[in-house]
Amino acid sequence: MPSINRSKTKTPMPSQDAKLRSKNFNEVALGYTEEDAINEAQRCLNCKKPSCMEGCPVQVQIPRFIKHIAEKNFESAISVIKETNSLPAICGRVCPQEEQCEQKCVLAKRGDPVGIGRLERFAADWERQQGVKIPDRANPIGKKVAVIGSGPAGLTCAGDLAKLGYDVTVFEAFHEPGGVLIYGIPEFRLPKEIVKQEVDFLKKLGVNVQTDMVMGKVLTVDDIFEKGYEAVFIGTGAGLPKFMKIPGENYLGVYSANEFLTRINLMKAYKFPETDTPVKVGRKVAVVGGGNVAMDSARSALRMGAEEVYIVYRRSESEMPARKEEFEHAKEEGIIFKFLTNPTRIIGDEKGWVKGLECIQMELGEPDASGRRRPVPIKGSEFTLDMDTVVIAIGTGPNPLLIEATEGLKLNKYGYIETDEDGRTSKEGVWAGGDIVTGSATVILAMGAGKKAAQSIHEYLQGK
Repeated sequence: MPSINRSKTKTPMPSQDAKLRSKNFNEVALGYTEEDAINEAQRCLNCKKPSCMEGCPVQVQIPRFIKHIAEKNFESAISVIKETNSLPAICGRVCPQEEQCEQKCVLAKRGDPVGIGRLERFAADWERQQGVKIPDRANPIGKKVAVIGSGPAGLTCAGDLAKLGYDVTVFEAFHEPGGVLIYGIPEFRLPKEIVKQEVDFLKKLGVNVQTDMVMGKVLTVDDIFEKGYEAVFIGTGAGLPKFMKIPGENYLGVYSANEFLTRINLMKAYKFPETDTPVKVGRKVAVVGGGNVAMDSARSALRMGAEEVYIVYRRSESEMPARKEEFEHAKEEGIIFKFLTNPTRIIGDEKGWVKGLECIQMELGEPDASGRRRPVPIKGSEFTLDMDTVVIAIGTGPNPLLIEATEGLKLNKYGYIETDEDGRTSKEGVWAGGDIVTGSATVILAMGAGKKAAQSIHEYLQGK
């Protein structure tokens, strides 16, 4: 039985110095040492009724894997995690554990919860250093399943079905698989090499991945069925940028966060001129929004050479949806926060380039439909910030390309696909999950949707 560490605080996560990391794209958090991991794992009470698991969308056996780490049995720890989670190195880095499993931890009532995410990352990184073991493949069932989109929902669904013996093909629009994990999350939070290794693991399970497949153009869902596939999972995410619809959004130097991050992450603009993808980042950059994507955009702009980077957010700090850890890292790196501030106009010069951002001060009124207090403009409080670049990071919507090419698919009023709780759509043999169903959410919730859909597809095909 492992000893119990009575500390009320988490074992600190080693990280790069803020001044150094703001100038490079290397990973910020450096990960636990073996000693750190064992020390943190020994804080776990190994509850008989582990409430932490209630907060895990993919149902990782949390106390079991943590107990193995406490006993220095790291191989068994990663084996337990991979029983239900095929992407542990990713989850350990970008999952909002503080709102999921860790929020349910008993220790959180009187101090810090166990660092479940940090321990999951440790176990996955340990395995990667030792050499990933590929489990025995299930006997082929002889049924083909198509997965459209290789983000967290699609990869999870594909992995679970491959483990069951299905012939799974993933169709990805970009030239690299990974979806938002590749194009949306910066290198300093999620190294792309880790995403590639997780995808390689799924390939070794038998998953076939086809890239440069813009579904809805190259193939439709009905085309897929005609090719002999018996079920389809749609996990295309929500990658259509939203804009504020204010004057000046068509000026040069205005980006959607999607384009800005895709150029930097997927197309490696941060390595320019080694790569041929330029991004114009001026001396002063404003990022509009308060979520994780806004934090990623602002911190990327700083690393791309901007001297001053602002987060412009219309509510206060307490309403900001970004993870606390990302907010703290951004502050440490020197990002300037303009709370209760809303852009009203982007100002351009005679050549059509951004030169300023006109804003108005806000105050918080009564709560709106989201439960957060509604921001209200303060009359006469307008002011202008000198800017060279503006990045709009206020959310995304569903890309209509595949949806419009798929007959019989019921959508909600926002244009997202309607499903039941298992991901089944209104079209026979078609499931969907992740942001294309929920709108922009978290990696782990998308994975949970992919997992549920895989089980539902299995039951459906066994019934056939």
